[in-house]
Amino acid sequence: MFASSTGLFIAAALLLLVDSARGFQRGFLLQRTYSSSRSNTGSCYARKEDDDSMSTATSSPSPVDEYRNGATAFLSNFMQKEPPTESDPVSEIDFDAPKVKLSIEDLAAALDFELYNREWFVTGLINPIYFADDFQFQDPDVKLTGVEEYARGVNKLFDQDTSRAEIISTVVNATVPNTITVTWRLSGGVSIGPGLEIKPYICYTDFTVDEDTGLIVFQEDRFSIPGWDILLSAVFPFLIGTVTAPAAPAVVPRVVQEPKISKDSSNVWDGLLAAFEAAMPR
Repeated sequence: MFASSTGLFIAAALLLLVDSARGFQRGFLLQRTYSSSRSNTGSCYARKEDDDSMSTATSSPSPVDEYRNGATAFLSNFMQKEPPTESDPVSEIDFDAPKVKLSIEDLAAALDFELYNREWFVTGLINPIYFADDFQFQDPDVKLTGVEEYARGVNKLFDQDTSRAEIISTVVNATVPNTITVTWRLSGGVSIGPGLEIKPYICYTDFTVDEDTGLIVFQEDRFSIPGWDILLSAVFPFLIGTVTAPAAPAVVPRVVQEPKISKDSSNVWDGLLAAFEAAMPR
């Protein structure tokens, strides 16, 4: 079993290296338009790319709009396929729950509290009241549309017994307008093939907030290490800290209290609590 898993990830690592080389050669020839400028951290708002630039078609229905590299498209064929059960927690979320509008400062505080306790970046136990109906997600590997699709995707991808999304901080971005940035540590396993443990590393999540509705319209995840490092460390863990980067240090626990909503948002706080209780699994 380990041998087959190793071969699988070696093939994926090679595909990822080929993609990286191809991307380097093309450089700035790849045409991209941005709805708004980003800081020099490499993150962006929702972007529009040529349909053929980085996407890979799949033969079976998938909630993913686009696989952004060949390695991810390849590995997606080996995702463990298990139909939802009666105890599926994502199925218990009310994705039609009423939306609420908070100031961006209060939204950051609410997200920090809920993400710290629910770790929905890996569990999928998301609170949909903060997200627009046309929400889009993007990371270095995939693009998809819809908050329910996102929740089901991460719940399926990550081993629910071992995976963690430990929140380090959630702040209003001081340099990028209408953006909340979450810094967190990812660890645990992925449900690909027989399953494989991933090296802990730091992720950065940028939530783009619509100024008029106060809802999250776009999420982009950025990783502290390149994809080839993640794959190589998973297949050959003895290379961690020598050929590949060391594992991210443990997260210092902190006390995250339920946020105190400002006076400007107090008129919606009662509705927020009611919507939260209605949306969450019991």
